[in-house]
Amino acid sequence: MTDQPENNAPRRVVVAEDESLIRLDIVEILRDNGYEVVGEAGDGETAVALATELRPDLVVMDVRMPKMDGIEAADRLNKNHIAPVVLLTAFSQKELVERASEAGALAYVVKPFTPNDLLPAIEIALARYAQIIQLEAEVSDLAERFETRKLVDRAKGLLNEKMGLTEPEAFRWIQKASMDRRLTMHDVAKAIIDQLAPGTAKK
Repeated sequence: MTDQPENNAPRRVVVAEDESLIRLDIVEILRDNGYEVVGEAGDGETAVALATELRPDLVVMDVRMPKMDGIEAADRLNKNHIAPVVLLTAFSQKELVERASEAGALAYVVKPFTPNDLLPAIEIALARYAQIIQLEAEVSDLAERFETRKLVDRAKGLLNEKMGLTEPEAFRWIQKASMDRRLTMHDVAKAIIDQLAPGTAKK
């Protein structure tokens, strides 16, 4: 069973997959693990419409779908701050992963997958989305917000590499340092990069 929000309400999910058998599998995995599937779609356009209407906590979506592919759909959901997206793909090429990341997908799963592949990806996406919401609350200017996200992601990577922290642990470390030192997360992230990777930080 996955961790639930503090009010114990199940996480609400929209599932978009054009192959009905795979969609049924995804829905079953989610329901068996405490998620509430509030909508199902067989194409990207319907997925975007459903997510916009229902405002789920998460969208699990295939990359290759009719009418609109999952990457374009993820981009629309991301730009409108609708919900975090986990993309499903039969391919793991670097170019596809980069496109998915640029579109705002917060995690992806390569088919064929098991619950042990899908569920951790969902938790990663939800955790990353919570981090993004917090960063955006701290920084109002769009350009600064993007720069802060890049710096924090780089700092998290360095804390993982140099100190063995997981991504959530690294974010909490940055968050705590920000509060303890009364600095912005932007400044803390930049200090980490300056210290652990000299010469790579940018103003």
